[in-house]
Amino acid sequence: MNSTFDSYYEATASRTFYPAQSGRTDTRVCILGGGLAGLSTAIGLAERGVSDVTLLESQRVGHGASGRNGGFVFGGYSLGNADLLSALGANEARKLYRLTLDAVDLIRERTRRYAIDCDLVDQGVILANWFNDPSRLEKPRQLMKQAYGVDWEYIAPDELKEQLRTERYYGGLLERNAFHFHPLKYVCGIAQAAVQAGVTIYEQSPVTSIEKKAGGYIVRTSQGEVHAEEVVFSTGGYARGVYAPIERAVLPIATYVVTTPPLGARLPDAINCQSAIYDTRFAFDYYRPLKDTRILWGGRISILDRGPQAIARLLKADLVSVYPQLEDVELEYSWGGLMSYGRHQMAQIGQDDNGIWHAVGFGGHGMAPTTVAGEVLADAIARRLPIPSGFSQFGLDRTFGLAGLVAAQATYTAYQARDAFDARRLNR
Repeated sequence: MNSTFDSYYEATASRTFYPAQSGRTDTRVCILGGGLAGLSTAIGLAERGVSDVTLLESQRVGHGASGRNGGFVFGGYSLGNADLLSALGANEARKLYRLTLDAVDLIRERTRRYAIDCDLVDQGVILANWFNDPSRLEKPRQLMKQAYGVDWEYIAPDELKEQLRTERYYGGLLERNAFHFHPLKYVCGIAQAAVQAGVTIYEQSPVTSIEKKAGGYIVRTSQGEVHAEEVVFSTGGYARGVYAPIERAVLPIATYVVTTPPLGARLPDAINCQSAIYDTRFAFDYYRPLKDTRILWGGRISILDRGPQAIARLLKADLVSVYPQLEDVELEYSWGGLMSYGRHQMAQIGQDDNGIWHAVGFGGHGMAPTTVAGEVLADAIARRLPIPSGFSQFGLDRTFGLAGLVAAQATYTAYQARDAFDARRLNR
């Protein structure tokens, strides 16, 4: 197990070091959080002619979920597409979903515009059916066609076995307008592009408080303060003790990722395609082949921030349950990270009663929605355009701290049990 780096992503990304904030900084917009939500807002503002922007990151750019995730880029939010439809109705749900498809296109376009080398593999994402029940694929396929106008292509079981060399799955769906990439390389590339456009980034600059004043805000850091006309709070699951109205609306939930060493000629004996994969369980695995013939494997959510060895044991068992032919492969990298979830499981994008903008609660489906947040907030700040009305249905509902975490873990465990029961019942 490699212990030199925090993750495979950290081991393989080239970083730019940004200074810490100190003294007094005056700016039009101060953004809290150097993940993709904050950076997308910064680059979105710069692209709209607002470059007087200061971004504060308590650790390093991409330290949180934006630089630790599975690297999937596809449409939708953490709240499922069926639940989004139920909550908003057809018109509003379709509008919000369309924003994520636009974000997928925008991420592709920005990799070209800013020459970001982020190992992008534009070969779609496969939803593999864990259950011997065709309705587990047919229902979401029909929902996507009828409600969202999107065609997920059916993959017959025999065809899927040619691509994924396992007996575990019963067919699948291919979402073609999707890709996977190295998220930390992308985040670092967007940070560099933002700086080149005039944005100021400070790292190792934890925020201690936000004070509203006439004409704006004072954002205090460990070594100084930023005076800003507008503040954007986009720190995800890592901020604590900075601004309670937003922090208390999200739960920090851990998830885990591992990678194998390069498999070389053995990779096609397990994954014989270039798509990323996840499955139809609530508690699903997600994984993808990397360009250097590794497999990156993620899964599980927990309120426990486990260490690398415990994560490796858990996820190695999950990997081998799907690909027993890889039982002898030792994992090389293992890491975890915190996602932020709202009680309603939907991204929270808007402005609170104190005038502070927020982009939090992206859960485990954040690459496109964080880009949506950046575009929406950049439009609101630079052009005074309204936030799309659908987001107002998903406010900063309190999550009740430890009680909320315990409830979230109990819900996840119950869904795991349901998945296991359904698998035993259906996969005989």
